[in-house]
Amino acid sequence: MAAAATTVPASTTRRRRAYSQGDSNEDAAAEPQSWLRQLASLFDLQSRIPPHRRLFGKQEQFESLDYEESENVVDIQAYQQQSHRMIQKIFVLRWFIMFLIGVCTALVGIVVDLCVLNISTWKFGMLSSVMQGCVGSMCLFGCLFAWAGINIAFTSVANFCAHLEPIAQGSGIPEIKCYLNGIKMPHVVRLKTLATKVVGTVAAVAGGLMAGKEGPMIHAGSVIAAGVSQGKSSSLRFLNFRIFGEFRTDFEKRDFVAGGAAAGVAAAFGAPIGGVLFSIEEGASFWSQPLTWRIFFCSMTSTFTLNFLLSGFREGTWGELSNPGLINFGKFTDLPYTFYEMPFFVLLGVIGGLLGALFIELNKRLTLFRRKFVNTPKIKLIEVAVVTLVTTSIAFLFIIVSSECLSVTNLLDANGLQLDCPDGQYSAAAQLAFNTLENTVKSLFHDSKSNFSAGLLAFYFVLYFPLALWTYGLAVPSGLFVPSFVLGSALGRLFGTVLHIVFPATAWADPGKYALIGAAAFLGGVVRMALSVTVIMIEATGNVTFGLPIMLAVISAKIVGDLFNTGIYDTHIELKHIPLLSWDAPEHARWRLHAADIMTREPVCVETINSVASLYYLLNNSRHSAFPVVANPAGRGPRQLLGMVLRTQLVVVLKRKAFGHLNEDGTVTCPILTQDDFRSAYPRWPTIEQIQLTPSDFGMYIDLQPYMNTSPYVCFSSSSLNRVFRLFRTMGLRHLAVIDHDNTVVGIITRKDLANIRPEMTREEFTVIEPAEAVSERQPLLSQAPSSSPVFG
Repeated sequence: MAAAATTVPASTTRRRRAYSQGDSNEDAAAEPQSWLRQLASLFDLQSRIPPHRRLFGKQEQFESLDYEESENVVDIQAYQQQSHRMIQKIFVLRWFIMFLIGVCTALVGIVVDLCVLNISTWKFGMLSSVMQGCVGSMCLFGCLFAWAGINIAFTSVANFCAHLEPIAQGSGIPEIKCYLNGIKMPHVVRLKTLATKVVGTVAAVAGGLMAGKEGPMIHAGSVIAAGVSQGKSSSLRFLNFRIFGEFRTDFEKRDFVAGGAAAGVAAAFGAPIGGVLFSIEEGASFWSQPLTWRIFFCSMTSTFTLNFLLSGFREGTWGELSNPGLINFGKFTDLPYTFYEMPFFVLLGVIGGLLGALFIELNKRLTLFRRKFVNTPKIKLIEVAVVTLVTTSIAFLFIIVSSECLSVTNLLDANGLQLDCPDGQYSAAAQLAFNTLENTVKSLFHDSKSNFSAGLLAFYFVLYFPLALWTYGLAVPSGLFVPSFVLGSALGRLFGTVLHIVFPATAWADPGKYALIGAAAFLGGVVRMALSVTVIMIEATGNVTFGLPIMLAVISAKIVGDLFNTGIYDTHIELKHIPLLSWDAPEHARWRLHAADIMTREPVCVETINSVASLYYLLNNSRHSAFPVVANPAGRGPRQLLGMVLRTQLVVVLKRKAFGHLNEDGTVTCPILTQDDFRSAYPRWPTIEQIQLTPSDFGMYIDLQPYMNTSPYVCFSSSSLNRVFRLFRTMGLRHLAVIDHDNTVVGIITRKDLANIRPEMTREEFTVIEPAEAVSERQPLLSQAPSSSPVFG
């Protein structure tokens, strides 16, 4: 976050103080008028803030990552000294780390899957044996209490995990998307986050919530990638493999995290290509051909490792490779489709888009309600218990109320509750509700046409749609992919069943086929990831011939859904006020606005040689993370840009006391730090509060020439918003210096300046009227950097 030397005008300060404290000398009759004047002054104060900075207060906790490769003397000399053998070693290590990430992600996926499988088998087996022996209603309701009690016990554990590490709540996909976009999300890739994510996901899924374990695998893979690639852990300080020291930078770590996210998708769905496309479509801000190959290798490693081990543990057939992912939809064979069905596929996509938009809008309002009223650990635990109880009760009543029965030959991987059905037949409702969500999806895909009536499917969808809506955002680790598959497959099978009723003599009206298309349509309408969802569905089902129908449904769902709102992940990112950069600048503003309109004017600058006292004061009185290095920081002449220096670099230099005395010729004789000195402090950079200096140290000087980036990205003040945006998005920038045609620094643009621009903003809104006193009070000097200046970056 680059520094801005703007100060709050005295009149503004007086207005703010008057509004907050009031005037006790006025009588009661004047109080209404005084209140109105104070309110008007507050709106006047807001009108003086540029529109793209009015959310900075809510975004203060989010900083940016330094994805730009710094070209300073220290780093360039270190790279120049690398031998050919060292370069080859680094090349091999990159591939080896990707291999380790794939293997470790698969191992975590196997642990999650086997735990959920064993717990669910035990739970449903015990409840089934008890319910089969019941002869009265009281006994059945006793089974309900037992079922609810078991589920609440598990979901309480999941809630406790989310309480230990709040960022482990949910799927983690929005957080990883933000991390890859360049935002530093607190605790997002910590070892503690991984542990709570894994345990909490197992407990939430085993507790019967409308939650999946596949979404959290993406977060888990990213955490694994961040830890393995660094070769050390901040939690386990005894772990420090120095051989991985070359990768201890933000931009190297980003590439490995992108590979971990792809490995998570590959492990979850058995879709290595879908994993690569997911990282491209949803995550990475920068891409290259070598990175694509490494991530694909990581995804393939994850898929093969999980397939090999899971086939052995589950089936006892080592080497057959029959379980490519955590969720297995089964194979779709002998299900042709015709050209005349294309309109039905598009129609199903439109329905999926509409329902997805409705799901997102209702969940958004529920999230706002939760933020206001469900905001303490106790209330969150109560909500988790209530949702679990309601989910269990609805499943129980759905089974009891339904009278539809299936013959034993039509059952597919079911627990087989007979209840009131005749001998040799079992409850059709239990096939859907008394099962894991993965088995429910498989039943909807592959059961025979006559298994589920249209009324049963409609009843199921109407009951479970609000449950999925209520569960997403609950204070537990959980995913949304599988619940979307369940709802979409129920919707699609209902659509196919109606077609089968209307066209009974046709072979193409197969409910299972439309269940697959419906699952893709609803998921596309919720998450709005057209490319990756299509490929994931193709790989997960093992039938490339369904690529066209799936693509038509997903694209139709995305187009229709985008007419109403953004995807579920982007919506939650907006609700958290995270400054995420989209792919392109807002269409109406990209050519209307220029760099001069959105930049922070007169940034605080430093010069090449500074006193320790001035730098220490600057760092203590500002929280900006980058400073332009100029020839004349005090404004005695044109402030010619020489480079950029990061806050972290300055703090490390002060901590290691790399300073010395000022010579008569204006130079400084001081030790120069190495690249290893900086990388050893990564990622837990020391803070200025941790720096201990003696009185004699404050009289020393620091030469910043070895540490400043001498080739920073810059733009002219006349540059369009479109050009500025593309520089940030493609280069992964954190800050951008704005210069005039004489190379004089005139401003700074940061991520937050761009992330808050909306299409409806006009250029006139950025022309903030400032009184003369505000301009006269500006102090661009290093020694007078105000602590109240805006914080960006």
